[in-house]
Amino acid sequence: MKEFDYVIIGGGCAGLSLAYELEIHNNLIDKKLAIIEPREDYKRDKSWSFWRVTSHNFNDCIKKSWKNFTINISNKTKHLECSKTPYQTIDSGLFYEKIMNRLKLNKNIFFFKNINEINTKNSILFNSVSKIADNDQKLWQHFYGIEIEADKNIFDDEIFNLMDFDCDQKNKVHFFYTLPFSKNQALVETTWISELNDKSIMNYEEQIKNYLKDHLKIKKYKINYSEKGAIPLFQLNNFKKLNQIDIGTVGGMTRLSTGYTFLNIQEQCKYIRENIQNIQKVKLFQINKKYKFFDEIFLKVLKKNPEKMPNIFYKMFESKTEAVINFLSNKSNLLEDLLIVNRMPKWIFIKALFN
Repeated sequence: MKEFDYVIIGGGCAGLSLAYELEIHNNLIDKKLAIIEPREDYKRDKSWSFWRVTSHNFNDCIKKSWKNFTINISNKTKHLECSKTPYQTIDSGLFYEKIMNRLKLNKNIFFFKNINEINTKNSILFNSVSKIADNDQKLWQHFYGIEIEADKNIFDDEIFNLMDFDCDQKNKVHFFYTLPFSKNQALVETTWISELNDKSIMNYEEQIKNYLKDHLKIKKYKINYSEKGAIPLFQLNNFKKLNQIDIGTVGGMTRLSTGYTFLNIQEQCKYIRENIQNIQKVKLFQINKKYKFFDEIFLKVLKKNPEKMPNIFYKMFESKTEAVINFLSNKSNLLEDLLIVNRMPKWIFIKALFN
């Protein structure tokens, strides 16, 4: 069986991002890379969104960028501006096409369906495949979204709605999320933060249908695309193995309080590429530990007080918008951290700290 210098297990966002990072910086000129991915072909299956707080390799894969957004609860709406760090959405179809076109040019890169097809004894493995089962008792961010095309212009495509909490919460945390790509096209998602043991909240299609009709007042539209997913909001075991490094969500790149992952993956890939010659000896790339501390407390509060979360999220954005975005994107300084903490209801967070 063939041997390879590097093996990437999983050809999704993390795996392909790492392969692309190594390829464009000429780290694979004299090294062989195997990518283990069972899918037959690549097509659009996800949307990755984030505030652009740092550069990345995929500006040409951006479906839309916004400099204004709203967040709302019942009878209250905040209009906020984010021109310094615009909110961007990556089209996974364009992402896959860009990367695959580049990787296919390198004769040192090979794709396999199963890791048993190769010899990994002397390889460095980069694993992005989770082996966790759906743990019903832990928190997940689970969602379903459709990209619609309305029969008339109805959206302001210069502003997106980050969180609309004016909906049935069912003693969970529930909001709708709307990204207008044009005046008559938008991605609309229903998003829940909860355990996965309550199937009554998973009638996603009905939720969106009612939201479009009752809230957005859209009656005639066609569906061009749909996506569905669940992001674990709990720590996965991320530790250095003899010849394996975990990447992506498995490697701790998901921010647990938000689900944001894409830019963290890009920074992890850059770190690996910069240290590739010595990668088994350098420390693991991790999100700053202070955010793990904040997220653990935040998620304790969320789990015990779901009914309070719409107001808590809303109050968070009463701080300086730039500070909130930096905090949610792992880029905040101490002053910005204090601004966010000061907006939180003190007593329930103090109780969560000591429980």
